[in-house]
Amino acid sequence: MTAQGYELAVDVRGLRKRYGGLTAVDGIDLGIRRGEVFGLLGPNGAGKSTTVEILQGNRDRDAGEVTVLGSDPATGTRAWRSRVGIVWQDESAPPELTVRETVRHFARYYPRPRDPEEVIGLVGLETKADSRIKALSGGQRRRLDVALGVIGGPELLLLDEPTTGFDPAARRRFWSLIRALADEGTTIVLTTHYLEEAEALVHRLAVVAKGRIVAEGEPGALRERYGTVATVAWTEPDGSPRALRTGTPTRAVADLMGRFGGEIPGLTVTRPTLEDVYLRLTGQSQEDAR
Repeated sequence: MTAQGYELAVDVRGLRKRYGGLTAVDGIDLGIRRGEVFGLLGPNGAGKSTTVEILQGNRDRDAGEVTVLGSDPATGTRAWRSRVGIVWQDESAPPELTVRETVRHFARYYPRPRDPEEVIGLVGLETKADSRIKALSGGQRRRLDVALGVIGGPELLLLDEPTTGFDPAARRRFWSLIRALADEGTTIVLTTHYLEEAEALVHRLAVVAKGRIVAEGEPGALRERYGTVATVAWTEPDGSPRALRTGTPTRAVADLMGRFGGEIPGLTVTRPTLEDVYLRLTGQSQEDAR
C-alpha cells in the first residue's frame, strides 16, 4: 500500500479481473481520499461496475491489492460491511412492502442507522411512504434504492448509476443529498453516464476504457489537459456567421481584433466540455473518428 494509505478510504493497486477470455479490469490503480466524491466514468463494459463490486466485497479479484476503510473487502467482516453503503443498478427491495416498511426493515441491519423518516424525506418519497413498492414508478423505486444505500449512515457510499430513471427535479434533489453527505464526511464513489452529474458532484474522477484508467484528475484539470480544441465564432461585416476550431483561441481572437479594429461582432469562444473530453478519451468522439 502507499505511504499515505492511512489517509485513503480506498487504496487499489494493480487490480485485475477476468471472466473467461474477457479481461474486465486490467491493472487499475486508485487512491480515493476520505471525504472525497470520486467519479468513475466509462462506456458500458469498461470495468466500472466490476471495480465497484470488488470494492464492496461482492466479487473476488484475480490480482492486485485492495484496501477499503482499512480492510481487504474479500475478507470484510459484518462490522466492516455495515460501514459501506451501496446502490446497485438492480432493485433490491421486496415489492409487497411499503416504502416506510422497507426503509425501517433495512435500518435494523445497521448498528447506528439514520432515522428512517429523515431518509425517506431526503430522497423525496414522503408522499409515497405508505405506498407499496410495486405501485411505484421506476424513478421512485430508484429513489428507494438510494434510501436503502444511505440508511446505515455509511462511511463509504458506492453508487452505481444511481440516477438512472430520475426526472430532472429528482436528479437535482439527489445531487443535494450527495453534497450533504459529502459535507458530513462520507466518502462517495459514483459511476454515472451523466457527464453533467459528474461535473456537478465529483472532486476528482477517473475515465475507464477497456478495463484501464486512461485519465484521472479534477474535471477542470482534465478539460484543460485533454480539451485542446476550442471554437471561436463571430459575425462578418456582411452578416454571415463564421467559426474556427483552433488549439490557440487567444491568438485567433487577437487576429480577429486586428481585422475588425476592436470589437468583434457576435464573438463567442466555446471550450471543450467534460463530455467532449470523455468522448475523446474513450475513443468515441466524432473528431477522433475523422
